[in-house]
Amino acid sequence: MEEKTERTVRIDHRQVRALAQPLRMRLVGALRVGGPATATALAEALGTNSGATSYHLRQLAEVGLVVEDPSLGTGRQRYWRAAHDVTNWESSDFDDDPDARAAIEWIEADYVRFFAGHAERWFAQRHQWSPAWRDAFGMGDFFMRIPVDRLKAIQEEVFAVFERHRDETDPDDPDAEMVQLYLAAFPLAPVVPLAPDTTEEKR
Repeated sequence: MEEKTERTVRIDHRQVRALAQPLRMRLVGALRVGGPATATALAEALGTNSGATSYHLRQLAEVGLVVEDPSLGTGRQRYWRAAHDVTNWESSDFDDDPDARAAIEWIEADYVRFFAGHAERWFAQRHQWSPAWRDAFGMGDFFMRIPVDRLKAIQEEVFAVFERHRDETDPDDPDAEMVQLYLAAFPLAPVVPLAPDTTEEKR
């Protein structure tokens, strides 16, 4: 019987240490986006060799991040799929484990590098898209002064909107495209020098 793919996983210390490797990050992402695949097909898609993809798939399987899909395998072919659709964590989850904390910091930095590369590739080929898609894609920012609990509430509400539109959209709609939405929140002060506080009376 085929094992059901879970929506989300809150990664634990063992999983985060296993995931903190460039090819493993790409393998999980490729399986989530493209669906089940063999080590050979993944190697071709990711520009590496099947020996490397086979090894790293087994490492991911040991911690439950990918699973073999026996319903698709034929003969010696082994198909793998992502065990979850979404990976969740809080940076503070790993404060008690220096190795896991270093792993999650690497994963977060790799995520930023991937985003930057993704954006650059989009800018280089955006002329190939229709005006409607060019206008819909893109980035924006917004500044506000809020407490931490309200920031968490915003994140939860925005992700709920993402999920609602994903669940309500027909994936076979001929006008649909696969898109990736990012949500980021960072403190403003380290990036943009703020004006000095002039509310205190001068003596």
